[in-house]
Amino acid sequence: MRAVAMRSHFSLLLLVNVMTCGLEVCLAVGTIYIPPLLLEAGLEERYMTMVLGVGPVLGLIFVPLIGSASDSWRGRFGRRRPFIWALSVGVLLALVLIPHATTLAALLAFQRPRWLEVSLLVLGIILLQFCGQACFTPMEALVSDLFPGEQESRWAFTVFSLMLSLGGCLGFLLPAVNWNSGATANYIGSQETFIYALLTLIFLGCMLSTVMIPEDLAVSVNASGKGNGGKKSRKACHRCAPLMPLLAPHRLCSTVGSLLSVLPHLCKMYRDMPKVLRRLFLADLCSWMGMECFLLFYTDFLGERLYNGQPSAKPGSKGRLLYEEGVRMASFGLFLQCLMAVCCSLLMERLLACVGPKALLLSSAALLAFSTAVMTLSHNTVLVTLMAAATGFTFCTLQVLPYTLTCLYHSNKPVFFPSTVRKPAKTCKDTSSNSERHPAGMPGLVPTDLVEPSPSACILHLPLPEMDLPPPSTSRGMCLDLALLDSAYLLSQVVPSLLMGSLVQLTHNVGAYMASSCVLSLLAVVLSSRIIFDHKDMELLQKCSS
Repeated sequence: MRAVAMRSHFSLLLLVNVMTCGLEVCLAVGTIYIPPLLLEAGLEERYMTMVLGVGPVLGLIFVPLIGSASDSWRGRFGRRRPFIWALSVGVLLALVLIPHATTLAALLAFQRPRWLEVSLLVLGIILLQFCGQACFTPMEALVSDLFPGEQESRWAFTVFSLMLSLGGCLGFLLPAVNWNSGATANYIGSQETFIYALLTLIFLGCMLSTVMIPEDLAVSVNASGKGNGGKKSRKACHRCAPLMPLLAPHRLCSTVGSLLSVLPHLCKMYRDMPKVLRRLFLADLCSWMGMECFLLFYTDFLGERLYNGQPSAKPGSKGRLLYEEGVRMASFGLFLQCLMAVCCSLLMERLLACVGPKALLLSSAALLAFSTAVMTLSHNTVLVTLMAAATGFTFCTLQVLPYTLTCLYHSNKPVFFPSTVRKPAKTCKDTSSNSERHPAGMPGLVPTDLVEPSPSACILHLPLPEMDLPPPSTSRGMCLDLALLDSAYLLSQVVPSLLMGSLVQLTHNVGAYMASSCVLSLLAVVLSSRIIFDHKDMELLQKCSS
């Protein structure tokens, strides 16, 4: 009977994570094709990069509200699936809009105005980025609800992370294949049209699989008080929950007003960070900015710089074909990076035990700086591809070490937060969920479920304290600091998106993408050397302060 129950649990776990894999496939392909498609549509570099920043900005604003609405939702289909389905519809709409923007513009306008085609393409890209990222919120909450126990949760999120990795590998591999060659070329249309049609079928099947998930099991477990999954999924501040029970249109004005009232308090929380957390936050932010400058613009860099392609050239022309070949090679490089990240994730615990967290974090930032410097100077495709694969080590390290260090700080608050411990700690209600995702302890105790999660994924399992927070003199909750640390990832996408396009237009060289990544990585090395890694570093900091 126990073996049957284990097989049933494993089957349910795979069923839940099918949607995770399909969603990551779509986002990975979007990473490859979105910059080239915008440039091919005639957008300038500066406007192209600005479009890439809209999705993360919307995510910063609305994802916490979606999480709060899901927690308070009551319906026949459960708390999570209605939001999963609604956001999935946005992803499906994006998968139709992006490859067919030209055709739809021709149907909607007599003279096929260029602005309508570009507008539809931009709308599809924003929908894909926002709905795709936001859909992970109810998905991970559903996993947490269905597998509430400590051991169950650890195993569930291990599978969740591996399915994310599998989806990323598949998503980066699809564009690397030249689907225009061979006997199928006459039937599939363009490369992008075929891949997005394939993505639509894959994602539709994954979306339908959620219909068979028995979400009522999670409701019964939480109602009986035997699990803590419902608590673990509260990602937004409790003050936002009563303001947004439903995402109804007539509540939009009150939602915006509530958001604006919360922003000053959020700024105050960043300003009141303890020194140890502020140093970690700044280093993490610069590291992710260097990584995002590479990830977001690597396809355009390879297509224009190494292959001398022209994204705005006519379809079928030499410049356009060279650019498309560069995009396929870039996709293969990011596929290798994903494989490297998976391998490093499996070895992370041993690496930490051998060299320690400080050497590991500094070497990862230095490796990113070295790799992007080589990419900036080299015109050898093989060498650049190998450097792209090497950045998987940095990507893996950024997924784990900042959270491990935060847990170290909270495991000994009197040492690392001496100015904040004046009365009994007021921590988050569900400390067990924090220990599952980020177990407190010395560096080297890396959670096995952090094989390769999304950087913003941890916020999905950590309830934030109420917005009427105690003054800075009181003890800090771990979940608040983890949430603030997660925001560095989202900010790292927004800043390069707003600035990089103008920099490329100013220099007339797409090598500015990799050069900026190199500079930011070097800055990350400097800032990472100032991070507090152990008690000795903290004692030295206190001596310097006094």
